Formats: sequence, C-alpha cells, structure tokens
Amino acid sequence: MRRRISLAAGAAALTAALAATAAPAASGATPRPERSQQVEYFGPDGHPRHTTVPASPAPPRSLAPSVRGDGDVTSIVRNGPVGSKLDVVFVGDGYTAAQQGDFHTAVRAKWAKMSAVEPYASYKNLFNVWAVDAVSHDSGVSGDPGKDVVKDTALRSAFFCDGVERLLCVDTGRVESYAAKAPAADLVVVLSNSTKYGGAGYNDVVSKVGYDGIATASSDNAKSDQIAVHETGHSLGKLADEYQYDDNGTYTGTEPGQANITKLTADEMTAQRQKWYRWIGRTSPDGGTVGAYEGGGYYPKGLFRPTENSIMRTLGHEFNLPGREAMIAGFYRHASVLTSDRRTDAAVGRNEHITVRPAVNSAVVRWYVDGREVTGARGRLSVTPRTLGVPVDHRAHTVSARAADGTDAVRDPLLRERMRTSLAWETAR
Repeated sequence: MRRRISLAAGAAALTAALAATAAPAASGATPRPERSQQVEYFGPDGHPRHTTVPASPAPPRSLAPSVRGDGDVTSIVRNGPVGSKLDVVFVGDGYTAAQQGDFHTAVRAKWAKMSAVEPYASYKNLFNVWAVDAVSHDSGVSGDPGKDVVKDTALRSAFFCDGVERLLCVDTGRVESYAAKAPAADLVVVLSNSTKYGGAGYNDVVSKVGYDGIATASSDNAKSDQIAVHETGHSLGKLADEYQYDDNGTYTGTEPGQANITKLTADEMTAQRQKWYRWIGRTSPDGGTVGAYEGGGYYPKGLFRPTENSIMRTLGHEFNLPGREAMIAGFYRHASVLTSDRRTDAAVGRNEHITVRPAVNSAVVRWYVDGREVTGARGRLSVTPRTLGVPVDHRAHTVSARAADGTDAVRDPLLRERMRTSLAWETAR
C-alpha cells in the first residue's frame, strides 16, 4: 500500500501541498526535507493509488531547441479562435527527430479515444488540440521494458518511478517549458513513446502558463487513454477521487468542496438542497442509480459518493451524472458556446457575411438588430446586415448573435447562465 492522502489536508481532489523547498543546510544544521510532489497512478486492475516522488527542478526560462524541429507546434484540431476554446496540448517524449510524425499520429489516436468518452463526445467542438514536438536523443522511455533500461529523452519519462512499475513520471519543469510554446495550454497531456501500460497524474502542478495539472500516458497502450480522462476529472472537473483506503478510518473533517463527495446522506442532501440532490434517483450512465454510497475521498466511512463505481473510482467506467455536469462546467471555464472568426472590434459592411459556429447541436443561434430579434433568421449560421434588415440610414447599428447550450446533462441554474454566449458587431455607417 502506498502513502495515504488525507482529504482534509488537500484542497484539490488528489493533491497535497508541496513539501518545504530544499535549501543548503548551514554547517551542523539539520537538512531541510527535499521538495516532493504527490502523484496518482493506476495498477493493472484499474484502481488508483498515490505516492510521493521528488519534485522536478524549477522549469528553465527557456529550452534552446536541441535539434531542428524541437519545440515545433502543430495544430491537430482547430475549432475556433484561441481563447474561445479549451486548448489541449499534447507533448511527446521518447520520440526522435525522425519519429515526430509517429507522435502526431499517436496524438490523433489518443484524442479520438479520449473524446469518445462523455461528456467529451458531446462537446468535441469546444476543443482545440495542439502537438508540441519534444525531440529526444533516444527512442522509447526509461523502464521499458525493464527497470534497467535507461533512455535519454527530452522530458525524462520513466517507468518504475518511486519503485512502482506502472508509475510513469516526467520532469514537470521541462513539460512546462515545452507546453508554453503552444498558443495556449488549458490542459496538458504527455504522451510517452511506449506500448507499456502506465501513466500518472500530477495534480498539484499549477503552472505559470495557465494549466492545472499534468497527465502522463503511454502513447500506444490501449488502456492509457482512460488514465488521461480520469486525470482531467481532477484538472477540469475539480472532482474528488471516489475510492477509499480501508485503513483510513472515518472522515471527521469539514464538508468537502468537490462536487462529487459529501458528508450528507441522500435524504440530507435533498432536504438541504445541497451537492447532487438534483440528480438523486436518476439512472446514471456509469450504471445504477444516483444516491449516496459510503466510501470516497480516500475514506471508507464518513464520506459519500454519487454512484457505486464511476471513472473517478475505477478506470473503464463512465463519469456519473454529477461528474458529467462538473466536467461540462470545467469545459465552459475555458470555452464559449458560440464563436466566430470575424472580429467583433471592426465594423461590418452591409453585404459582408457574419458566420458563427455553435459548439453543440442543442444551441440555437438567434440574431438581433439593435436588440430586437430577427425571428426569420433564427437558426442561421451565416447572415449579412442587409439580409437582417439593417436600414440604410447612414447610422451605425448593432448586429448580435446569441446562443445557449440547452443540454439536459446540466441541472444547476447558475451553471446554465455561464453556458450562454452573445457576440456583437457594429455595422459600417
């Protein structure tokens, strides 16, 4: 059994604060402890575990390209302008200069599997995906296939981290330096060139670039995409782990902040209108009925989870209904339901086209002129001021497009308000 994590000690689902920063000790003084990082990993059974590993060095201000192509950025999926989409950045490790094409193929395959899981599947248009080339001297990663294998790679990927075969560690400082080369990084996944099952979640990493946490995964293992999806439950959904360590006893702390664990029973949630009370009694996509199942947040007693066995408890399962709602909330922290490539800070001519793209099919686009809806244009994705009936009076008018995500996967009215977008353009005089 690996090191236990106290829920009360950490504000995020997985994490605890970094230990004190190491510093040279004065003569005769007691050395200060080495900096450490909490990581999550997964055994062959799909059940998560935790341990502590030495922290990576501080990220270099910049990494000079090791060879031609090192640090190159490729757009894999582009659904809209940076800033209006959730930008996923994949960084490869253990790929030589000649293997960067293989890395890009692996990114496409891994994203296809990740985005097939709900709620990603329903929100594919909310994402941009980027690949950052990190050129390694050697092909493959350390610890594959055996503990004695050592490879010289850009991000220092290695199995057998902390003596755990399936724990795939990286140098998080180097990851940040490469991720910073992409136009934006809201979510970072490291793909290590390996067929071996493994991965890790660094969920106490808060980068200057803007992303929270790093997920690592084997590039060519059929199950490693589930590791990445689980880790995004922490980084995007701000979800807690729903499993327990049986020797942790009973939780006695305050009410957790995460959306998917609580001290309340189902009846108490309903009476107090707290946590996932809106979902209680509904059939959940991960199987069974939403209720209050004891055991979660690393404690066997004193905390309840929404369903028996979601992906936040065991790999290979779906997000439960409260988890899906939290993930959608995470998506909309970074992305907008409606985007357009036409700038909103430049006047639009009478016969110029304004084209918009809703991120989901449930979003109906409505068009307005000076605040009044043009009902005949409802649902159109491309219009001109002239077709909307903007008068020729040599005055500026405002054309706007509005859309809202009407998914039934969200029941929180406050979240629904964030799932609306309005774009406006001034017409040329």
